[in-house]
Amino acid sequence: MENLLTILEFIKTWYWIPLTLVNTTAFITILIENGKPEKTIAWLMVIVFLPIIGVVLYYFFGQKFKKENYFKKLDHRYKTLLDTRWNDLAPFISKEIELTQTYDDHLNDAFEYLANTKVSIPTSNNIVELLSNGEEKFAVLLNDLKNAKHHIHLEYYIFDEDEIGSQILNILVEKAKNGVEIRLIIDDFGSGALAKRKKYYESLGIQFEIFLPVRFSSLANSNYRNHRKIIIIDGLIGYVGGINISDKYINPNKYNVFWRDTSIRIFGDATKVLQAQFWLHWQSIALKTYSLNAHYLPKLSNNFLKKLPVTFALSSPGDTPPYIMEAMILSISTAQKSIQLCTPYFIPTESFKTALLIAISKGVEVSLMIPAKSDSAVVQAASLSFLKPFVERGMNVFLYKKGFIHAKTICIDGLLSYVGTTNLDSRSFLINFELSALVLDPLFAKQLSEQFYKDTLESNLFTTEFWNSKKWYYKAFASICRLLAPLL
Repeated sequence: MENLLTILEFIKTWYWIPLTLVNTTAFITILIENGKPEKTIAWLMVIVFLPIIGVVLYYFFGQKFKKENYFKKLDHRYKTLLDTRWNDLAPFISKEIELTQTYDDHLNDAFEYLANTKVSIPTSNNIVELLSNGEEKFAVLLNDLKNAKHHIHLEYYIFDEDEIGSQILNILVEKAKNGVEIRLIIDDFGSGALAKRKKYYESLGIQFEIFLPVRFSSLANSNYRNHRKIIIIDGLIGYVGGINISDKYINPNKYNVFWRDTSIRIFGDATKVLQAQFWLHWQSIALKTYSLNAHYLPKLSNNFLKKLPVTFALSSPGDTPPYIMEAMILSISTAQKSIQLCTPYFIPTESFKTALLIAISKGVEVSLMIPAKSDSAVVQAASLSFLKPFVERGMNVFLYKKGFIHAKTICIDGLLSYVGTTNLDSRSFLINFELSALVLDPLFAKQLSEQFYKDTLESNLFTTEFWNSKKWYYKAFASICRLLAPLL
């Protein structure tokens, strides 16, 4: 007992020495990584204000572990695999870019940017259907899955084994029994429960892969998530957007929260771009790979398809530059009339913030919609802290109050639309694997704009008076959250 008291007294007297060494080492490590200044400052603040916990959080979640270098090597491998094919497609790409110019000579710049950087091939032989909320998406999707003939590929952040998830899994199992190839990629962080059932579903014929499994030995890697939501059916039909596979996305639901979200169904050549992206991810994580042959890239008759340009902005932790963010900034900078943005999390990078402020100042009508109540108090407070300067400059900010708005969309000049998985925050722009479709079509943009207007009827305007009326301690909390924004 006396020895224990002596040890405790020693720790009480000299604890500051090892703590100082650990903090100093963490500080030096953060500084020599030469990361973005705002992210560096945020981590330094965490360590200062949370002396022990902050260091643990940094070493598990903040450090540039080997996985980031792995992603960069993977991206290089992707580009090497695609380079030869890209050169073969050069005449096709040039022809497709020319077609986008007939729609618009400034909003097609993002199509040219994504083609020139070899991120995505532009396509025009497409039909695109807007799907608002889970009840619309799943009604159509279940029918498409039942009619699949050759293969079904799914890549999802959240895939719950609840009522809708079980319906889909049952269809997949039945299809696998009938000889349809089923490949499923899920994110281990978002779909942890289903990941534990991997062997069971493999025994039923589903080829099943888990993206970046989260283990105690690899907690640092849990910061990098596959946030994409992709389905490809027979190489003809594709789904992208913000709607995961879960009952909470269907209204009404047992969670008693109205869920506003957006996805799209694509029929046409753009599905081939999704197919290639799925194949590249599968090649990187699966032991059993497959050849991307004509069965997965079928030729389409364009006799009944309209010339509707579609391409995709993609991002991953290894991307330099951050292609989705740059494509969006490019589109915002070329806007002439209006910009409508919808996101559940608004924590803009400085470059994105500047692009929006310039657009407002040059006379573009800019409107933003975010939830009145978020699923994260920290993210909500950080989001609100960014809004006052935008409102003072002239932005219309709507706080959606009917439920939780999870849609990730942008509509520019009633012509160019973004629909995908990308939130307007640093995590989506710089850390996660994300995907957003770009659709250049006035009719589709009109539908998206009309949905935005309907949502404004369920919203309150954010005003400077509203923000000034907030209690001082909430604004202080929001300011702290804002400083941590690069880590959220």
